[in-house]
Amino acid sequence: MRNVYIIGASSTPFGKHADKSFHDLTRMAYLDALDDCGLGNQKGAGDLIEQAWFGNCGMGYWGQGGIRGQVCFDPLVEDGLFPERVPMINVEGGCATASMAFHGAWKDILSGQAHVSLAIGVEKLVSPDAPERIKKIFDAAIDQFDPQKWHDYYAQAGAEVGKDFQVGADRTVFMDTYAMQALWHMKRYGTTQRQIACGASKNHYHGSLNPKAQYRFEVSVDEVLADREISHPLTRSMCAPLGDGAAAAILCSEDALANFPREVQARAVKIRTSTLSGGKYRKLDEPGLSMVAANKAYASTGLTPKDIDLVELHDATSFSELYQLEMLGFCPVGESGAFVESGATTLGGKLPVNVSGGLVSKGHPIGATGLSMVYEITRQLRGEAGDAQVQGATLGMIENGGGVMGFDEAACAIAILEKDR
Repeated sequence: MRNVYIIGASSTPFGKHADKSFHDLTRMAYLDALDDCGLGNQKGAGDLIEQAWFGNCGMGYWGQGGIRGQVCFDPLVEDGLFPERVPMINVEGGCATASMAFHGAWKDILSGQAHVSLAIGVEKLVSPDAPERIKKIFDAAIDQFDPQKWHDYYAQAGAEVGKDFQVGADRTVFMDTYAMQALWHMKRYGTTQRQIACGASKNHYHGSLNPKAQYRFEVSVDEVLADREISHPLTRSMCAPLGDGAAAAILCSEDALANFPREVQARAVKIRTSTLSGGKYRKLDEPGLSMVAANKAYASTGLTPKDIDLVELHDATSFSELYQLEMLGFCPVGESGAFVESGATTLGGKLPVNVSGGLVSKGHPIGATGLSMVYEITRQLRGEAGDAQVQGATLGMIENGGGVMGFDEAACAIAILEKDR
């Protein structure tokens, strides 16, 4: 298998950027990625790029339903910053959108069809002029052709865990489904709301160290528990906020890397693997699709969970972090609550998790999230994370899920990155 490297990675600050357009966010992330791999921002800077993948979920509700990447990059082409005639593939996969774009760029180089490929994810969720857009963007991530199927599925699950399933303007189906899973885990394994709060507090601490996080303040465990309830047992501090942002990565082959300056080669990060799995309507006690994707990643690399030094995973809620730690093999099923409560996943602990702050603190502009995880792991493996640096890290894992099919995501992406130079 060919070696594929990340030579440039970027992320805008995540937050409420009502003053910035899709074009603005695209330009920021793309130019920062060029600059990160030493190509600069002058005309012709991106001429080595042979292929591009553009991830976005909600732009259609802002009026641009198709050719989204081509439209956002048109000014960059006109300015000579992005090469003419380069093919661009538009990608949508719910919250896993950017990871799918990354996967596509990786496969470009594995196949030998390109030596340099770009992946970028861009999203705007803050919509003060038309707040109804937000609901439409999220509704697109669950089956709209047969809603009765998931209504019945969640009603049955709710009866099992003692939580009525309701649909209304004052609530979100997605947070309710996470809450049901949390209640089932609490009932089955004795997990506590306080243990979930420990994960939330830990990530708010991590976010306070991240200059690009949407929330840069600490929240104690007791403050997490006392915060406004979203859907029991989840409080606001346990749930990812709405925000805008973009992130990008430039990937290249080993042959192409040899032509870059030594300082670029020294900062290159190898992609050990990128895997995907698909969701289904599973039983509450059935393992999720992230276990399938993670097992594929371990099998393809010969690695085990014990080899991983740090993780960025998809904590749309803080219970999600507990659940994914089990699915990824970092602790036995049913023991993640105690694992997180012990401090093992805190910076300086046995397995630092979401040192960026995770989705609950860093933010979650859905079409950009997966590539922001790539950016975070890349800067960690380069030793460039400042106060949030995980010392001695050489292998990092990313888990990113998107869309909803019952209690599964519709898709899950796993990537393992390595600093081998």
